[in-house]
Amino acid sequence: AQLAREARDVAGREALVAGSVGPLAAAVHGPARPPEAAVAAAFREQVEGLLEGGVDLFVLETFNDLAELLVAVATVRRLSDLPVVAEMTFGEELAAIDGTSPQTAASALAAAGVDGVGVNCGVGPIVCLEALANMGRPSSTVARSIMPNAGLPQRIEGQFVYAAGPAYFGDVVERCLAAGARIVGGCCGTTPAHTAAMRAALDRALARAAGGTGAATAGSGVAEAPRSAIVDIGASAGGAEPPPPSGLAKNLAAGRFVISVEIDPPHSVRIERTVEAARLLQESGVDLVNVSDSAMARVRMGALAVAFAIQHDLDLECLVHITTRDRNLMALESELLGAHALGVRDVLALTGDPPRVGDYPTGTGIWDVDSTGLIGILKRLNRGEDQAGRPIGAAAGFTVACAVDPTAVDLDREIERLQGKLEAGADVVMTQPIYALGQWTAFLDRLEERTGRRDVGRPVLIGVLPLHTARHAEFLHNEVPGITVPADIRAAMHAAGERGAEVGLEMALRLLDEIRPQVQGTYIMPSFGRYELAAELVRRLRAAVPTAP
Repeated sequence: AQLAREARDVAGREALVAGSVGPLAAAVHGPARPPEAAVAAAFREQVEGLLEGGVDLFVLETFNDLAELLVAVATVRRLSDLPVVAEMTFGEELAAIDGTSPQTAASALAAAGVDGVGVNCGVGPIVCLEALANMGRPSSTVARSIMPNAGLPQRIEGQFVYAAGPAYFGDVVERCLAAGARIVGGCCGTTPAHTAAMRAALDRALARAAGGTGAATAGSGVAEAPRSAIVDIGASAGGAEPPPPSGLAKNLAAGRFVISVEIDPPHSVRIERTVEAARLLQESGVDLVNVSDSAMARVRMGALAVAFAIQHDLDLECLVHITTRDRNLMALESELLGAHALGVRDVLALTGDPPRVGDYPTGTGIWDVDSTGLIGILKRLNRGEDQAGRPIGAAAGFTVACAVDPTAVDLDREIERLQGKLEAGADVVMTQPIYALGQWTAFLDRLEERTGRRDVGRPVLIGVLPLHTARHAEFLHNEVPGITVPADIRAAMHAAGERGAEVGLEMALRLLDEIRPQVQGTYIMPSFGRYELAAELVRRLRAAVPTAP
């Protein structure tokens, strides 16, 4: 049942999962008949397992003993209020092995409280149709079903081959409907091709009943059914129509200078101020906001929850940071599937700061994969499958960003890690903050020495963290890993005095003006929640940089 539900989710269509319960192997007649309690216990085990698997209804099928079938019905009714369809098998004499006639079976099963009564298996459609007709017309509370074998089998080269083909099964659909069936299907020997032929025939019958509109008319006696095309639920989703690109991807492709600002989720159950900060940034002209994931290993509200709230309330695109520190492989994939379903499709893949530097120094980091591994997971989802190779219903459409520190002490190692991320499939590169064009130039010089190229081969959003005091500049340079503030910049902030915030904005604008020909956008990081400064920088930048290429 669980596999069937997963297949339904992968197929992405409305379908019910039925739990099948068949007759017991042991005889139920004569001296060998087991006690009814033992029969009920055997059925109970099956029914409980199917309920745990999440079935939507029960189909009790291929029974040739009415008494046994009634025990099965009673067992299901004691354990569940899900719909029950009960089917018996009849021979060419229109009698079950226990001698029960179709009429008797229909009456007894209706009295037992089933929702559907029908015929299955047997020797083929013709006999099943006759048995169904003998059961009488369906009532308003008890439907009729028919699921015959594909005729009788013959053994050919060691395999059983059934005589009735898909086209024949399609031809008998209207006769099944005329006999009162509201559930049609197949049993032994039927294949997906048989099902497809019956589905097509049923659609044609529905269309005719509705006068060509495809919907059943009142009094037509033909129930509406899903219109979804037959799909191969085992096939990879790689051939499915890919989703449209994210707004970030569209803007980069169009040559727009992209502006993003980072938002730090609250250490609170209240999200209103965070949404208002995003609104302020939206009004200033940002293209999207970044939502951090408990940066510096300090506990904050979940990034995906914040991103969904902002996108839902403001229709402002969000790029979420996802670290591999706090989630194992299963949790990462689960979060990503949920994010995509909720419309969050821009992701910055990060390894994450170790717990020992944060609020819970004794906490444990997971790190089933690092940021490069997370990029691989995202790109595999974009191919329509999870890490185990199982289809996820359709190709995802994530835009995947990776991080790089252009001022790293060991630039060779940083470039090597960047190449691994790009090879894994990263679409965008986002840098740690820099404060001088020379920092970026030095990085490109070393990149060219190692790779022969002076560009990373992907769009770059250059990191900018506006300074607002001399103390702020010294703190970032001396105490925050991954940030280097050149000596002349720190000296300028000391000289600025009370004008520190304004000087910091001017330096950020000057840097972006100098570096703009070499990058495709910027990633602005406010300090200590100073979103007003970030918004002012965005406004000035938008005034200086045209929105179109």
